[in-house]
Amino acid sequence: MKSESTHRTVEFLAHNLEGADSAQIAETVVATWHDIDAALTPIIGQRGVQALFDRSFHLTARTHDWLAVIHGGNQTTMNLAALKLLLAEQPRAAASSAADLLLRTFHELLTSLIGPSLTERLLRSVATPGLSSPSTTDTSP
Repeated sequence: MKSESTHRTVEFLAHNLEGADSAQIAETVVATWHDIDAALTPIIGQRGVQALFDRSFHLTARTHDWLAVIHGGNQTTMNLAALKLLLAEQPRAAASSAADLLLRTFHELLTSLIGPSLTERLLRSVATPGLSSPSTTDTSP
């Protein structure tokens, strides 16, 4: 059963990445991962975030085997620079599909561990347009 937050994540990706090229998808997804890391590290620690990211990556790489190139070993931080580069190199459909699955898998793993209510509260601060606030548009000149 999908939580409301997972549903909003899927809606965000489908709506806001529609028509985006692979580089734009990579940029948006990596920014989202930075926000997730910032929101969760104070609560579950860097190792906890890394463990969930690693597991999500492993499960997603089963469907998108080209992701396996940047994952492996005992990494101590999320390799977001490599993820961004790899997503940007993929055809738009592959980048979008992998990004969507990676975020959904992470969310589902976190939800299975701490429950939907706490997951929702912890990820509420993630600055993903359409997820945490009605508008996060930058209005600076």
